[in-house]
Amino acid sequence: MSWDVLLTPAPADAESVDDIPEGPGPEPIAPLSRLLAALREAFPAADLSDPAWGYLRDEEQGWGMELNIGTADPVRSVMLHVRGGDAVSAVLRMAEVLGCRAVDCSTGDFLRGEDDDGGWKSFQDYRDRVLLQVSPEGDEPSAAS
Repeated sequence: MSWDVLLTPAPADAESVDDIPEGPGPEPIAPLSRLLAALREAFPAADLSDPAWGYLRDEEQGWGMELNIGTADPVRSVMLHVRGGDAVSAVLRMAEVLGCRAVDCSTGDFLRGEDDDGGWKSFQDYRDRVLLQVSPEGDEPSAAS
């Protein structure tokens, strides 16, 4: 179970995906090779051995995220599948590095700052409730789930 965030180019004044004008869609983020180079520079610990499907984790903060980059070249968007602890700052940093906005797929709204973690907190609450329902009595849900 993951919190999903879409990184995509979008107008700076858009509050949610509903505010994006209809049309052919946003310009691509970058050619695949340039996008991978930017990620490697900004996140040296990222595993990009499979260019279409990367992985980044922070043991200290207790989170991990899969980077669904895909095989299209140029890259139009990157989907992040986040698990574990609080990764909002890393998500926002990645969006900044790629010149994108981060869409919280659970709300449809753009993340606007590190304090804008309502979707993340809602996801964690939901995840923990589900895990409590399926875990044996007395076991606490795992943040890594």
